[in-house]
Amino acid sequence: MMMSAIPQPVDEPASILIVDDDRDIRTLLTDSLGARGYRVSAAANTREMDAVLARERIDAVLLDVMMPGEDGISACRRITRDGGPAVIMLSALGEERDRIVGLEIGASHYLPKPCSAREVLATVRAALRSRQQAEPQDRSRLTFDGWTMDLLAHELVDAQGVLVGLTDGEFALLRVFAERPRRVLSRELLLETARGPNSDAFDRAIDVQISRLRRKLRTGGDEIIRTIRNEGYLFVPAVGRL
Repeated sequence: MMMSAIPQPVDEPASILIVDDDRDIRTLLTDSLGARGYRVSAAANTREMDAVLARERIDAVLLDVMMPGEDGISACRRITRDGGPAVIMLSALGEERDRIVGLEIGASHYLPKPCSAREVLATVRAALRSRQQAEPQDRSRLTFDGWTMDLLAHELVDAQGVLVGLTDGEFALLRVFAERPRRVLSRELLLETARGPNSDAFDRAIDVQISRLRRKLRTGGDEIIRTIRNEGYLFVPAVGRL
């Protein structure tokens, strides 16, 4: 994949995830986009991709089609179905039918390999502009089942407007759930995302904290946070942004 110098800086920083099993391509794209001010993460496969998406807010994903294990087409379908970040497909498969498939399943753009850094940058910028235009400007509050969660003020308010007291840990855990609704999240992922990769907490700590959250959300069962046996937990309600 030939990469040339990128001539123009980006207007605003954004978070980009590169998913490609080719280490050289990951390095080239990471260095090129990072040099223009983007915050760049990289993953060698969709398992690593899911881990990054679970712990970070990502604005756009550069996603290779041909990878061992789950391919990019399947991963793109999952990401776009869940209302995730913009997806730019990268593939050596340059046939028209392949591009059409990628766009029909939700990718915003499709780049055939090899492509220049100039083309990658232009496509990333176009995808981010489209995403920004489609989203509300104020996305700092999440809503679910009558509850409102203010991410900036770190406040949770019920349907009657009553403020519910949460510890920092409980708020962080609830945010992980609310930003990833209707997805099964393992205890390990919840620990790492809510407390950081260097946390020395253990699985049972998440179980205890979820029990406390359920009480504060005024439910003793699985109405909001469902236990998925041998897998983890799932946040049941649909989540909106204000």
